[in-house]
Amino acid sequence: MKYQLYLFQEGTNMTIGEIRRLLDAEIYCGEDMQDTEVLYGCACDMMSDILALVEHQAVMLTGLVNPQVVRTAEMLDISCVVLVRGKVPTEAMIELAKERDLPLLSTKHRMFGACGILTEAGLLDEEIN
Repeated sequence: MKYQLYLFQEGTNMTIGEIRRLLDAEIYCGEDMQDTEVLYGCACDMMSDILALVEHQAVMLTGLVNPQVVRTAEMLDISCVVLVRGKVPTEAMIELAKERDLPLLSTKHRMFGACGILTEAGLLDEEIN
């Protein structure tokens, strides 16, 4: 199965709290970091694509539920991870995110819908060459 990578460029900066509200997301850790600004966004289930293309201070939307997501987010200075499709993080993933001070959220929206909501709220598409 092939997954598409979606990137959003700097348009309207959002806080993690605003992203949480827009996506009606549950927060698993990092509740005290909801005022943190997010400059970009990305959505992908292939961490290799995230590593190759993502900017710092981004929100990462993914359907993957494993500690590797948190490790990838840490390497790239990702501000927040949002699990899509109602995925629930494992205890190991939550603990690792807490250790790394990484907010971890989950939304019932599918990836495409969540991207659309964030785009409509002010984050713009970035053309991928």
